[in-house]
Amino acid sequence: MISRRLLFSVMIPALVALSTTSASAAPLKVVASFTVLADIVRQVGGDHVTVTSLVGPNGDPHEFEPSPSDARALNSAQVAFVSGEGLEGWMDRLISASGYHGKPVVVSEGIKVRTMDEDGQTVTDPHVWNSPVNVKVWVANIEQALAKAAPADAAAFKTNAESYLKKLSALDAYAHSKLETIAADHRKVLTSHDAFGYFGREYGVQFLAPVGVSTESEASAADVARLIGQIKAEHVKTYFFENSNDPRLVRQIAKATGAEPGGELYVESLSDAKGPAATYEKMFRYNVDLLVAAMAKAT
Repeated sequence: MISRRLLFSVMIPALVALSTTSASAAPLKVVASFTVLADIVRQVGGDHVTVTSLVGPNGDPHEFEPSPSDARALNSAQVAFVSGEGLEGWMDRLISASGYHGKPVVVSEGIKVRTMDEDGQTVTDPHVWNSPVNVKVWVANIEQALAKAAPADAAAFKTNAESYLKKLSALDAYAHSKLETIAADHRKVLTSHDAFGYFGREYGVQFLAPVGVSTESEASAADVARLIGQIKAEHVKTYFFENSNDPRLVRQIAKATGAEPGGELYVESLSDAKGPAATYEKMFRYNVDLLVAAMAKAT
């Protein structure tokens, strides 16, 4: 008969090993500031992360007002991600309110940002994700942060990141192939606010907008009049509204210029799961297809 002492000596290491395995298998609790970023974190983290997006589907990350549940989610997070470059002006207040002791990872570090003049001040365009070339920088920063937080899963994060980088390269090639079918002087559209600058820089599209890089700013009557004059002079024929913004001003300008509606673009937020832009990959392709269809029709 096996002695009780021998049985315990066999069981205890096994129980310790099982406990260690269970602990290491627990996914990281991660918070991301908005849906686009949350999706990219999920792509890199895979099954090793659970991701909560503070701003929900179709939400505006500029004007977001955090709730107590957002503070609780951040407080319990092991890693938090923000895009940075002035997008999440509410984040410092939420950190203070939540008692979160970490420092959010700024995924846009390393991107060549756009700057512009608004009302005599130089501002940075935070909408870096509207070019998949920039999202590659996000992926590298996310992989590094996740590997630091969960070293045992670093190999999985690396594999996921490499796989997703290939998808981003495919998105970039897709956009170039589609948009280059449109004559350069016809790549002009009207949108709600200046959120497509990186897309425009990458693919040679001119986006005109009554509001600057933040939806918190307001267009003056003089700005609107000037934009109407520019649209007429440059024969811009199509306007788009955005899923997370108020469309009334852009519709007013379109009515004054004769521009025709091109549809709804997903700029700062994904759609819900049933919508056409439930992931970044779907969002980007959807936007490219909508823009190309409208510009082709306007030629």
